[in-house]
Amino acid sequence: MNDESQNIDEDKEAVKFQRLYAEKGVVNAQFRLAQMYHEGLEVAQDYKEAVKWYRLAAVQGDAEAQRSLGEMYHEGLGVEQDYKQAVKWYRLAGYKGDVNAQCILGTIYDEGEGVEQDYKEAEKWFRLAAEQGDADAQRSLGGMYHEGLGVEQDYEEAVKWYRLAAEPVVFEGDAGAQCDLGMMYVKGLGVEQDYKEAEKWFRLAAEQGNATAQSNLGIIYDEGQGVEKNYKETVKWWRLSADQENAEAQCNLGVMYALGEKIEQDYNEAEKLFRLAAEQGDAGAQCILGMMYHEGEGVEQDYTEAVQWYRLAAEQGDAGAQCNLGLMYYEGLGVAQDYKEAVKWWRLAAEQREEQAQVNLAAMQDDSLDCLNSSN
Repeated sequence: MNDESQNIDEDKEAVKFQRLYAEKGVVNAQFRLAQMYHEGLEVAQDYKEAVKWYRLAAVQGDAEAQRSLGEMYHEGLGVEQDYKQAVKWYRLAGYKGDVNAQCILGTIYDEGEGVEQDYKEAEKWFRLAAEQGDADAQRSLGGMYHEGLGVEQDYEEAVKWYRLAAEPVVFEGDAGAQCDLGMMYVKGLGVEQDYKEAEKWFRLAAEQGNATAQSNLGIIYDEGQGVEKNYKETVKWWRLSADQENAEAQCNLGVMYALGEKIEQDYNEAEKLFRLAAEQGDAGAQCILGMMYHEGEGVEQDYTEAVQWYRLAAEQGDAGAQCNLGLMYYEGLGVAQDYKEAVKWWRLAAEQREEQAQVNLAAMQDDSLDCLNSSN
């Protein structure tokens, strides 16, 4: 008998052994057999069989089986998707102290997934998991104190929970919490403002590949906050972040290429980066891309394309884009000339104290139309 045949025989014996004890009601065997069917280990994957054995173990009170059965209902594996059933089994597991079930319940209530959104209930479950040391729950609980969701806003409590999740103990620490903690130090929320501490936490997260932290670390080096300005470091971290589709980093790096400051000017690279950010819905990038097509800077002039990007940004409330879109309507560039639309967009921009829009509105009232300009 060769090794492969021997392994197959051993696998069959393992399944036979688990089934024998599972059928006798041994809860550990039921749970293990369910896992085997769930993941296709030593048997053909079969979600219905997995549900059957998870249920048998769950009704005997096994918390892991209860949570796993909740996951099957949550994801619609082997059963019809049913959030009420999922929550029922998660709660049973959660009350038995299953930290994963507690964390999942916190997320479900926080996001209102299949249940009515309830921040107090979310806070309750996140706290139970956080107090058991779950880093995801600690970060989420910190976020609730940060935003004042389900609890009274308390930046010091937010920092406390972010720090518990962020501190490298056995592992590297939660990268998301490290990034959040860095931002608390930047803004001086719950702690004294300290850019060096911010840089420390952003770097820990950035080195774990957190795109937001990489973007923030780029800003730290670009502006020289707590560190010497270092444009090579700025470009390095923005590039790493941009490659992970972080829109802020894409836009910031695009500006560097467009202006040719601290880096060789490259309009093609700038347009590519602005477009990547704009297609993710970044209003600033959409407005800049509109300006490039409006002025024909680095791209072939295209008023229709300019209007498209200005409108996307303007509808998100970008005052510069609103002002520029108003000008396109006033001059009939890329759209039919329409003074009412021009006034509408200038008024929206002016309400945000966009100076050029205020000038343009005043000029229309005074018939001093030569003063009309775009927002730069």
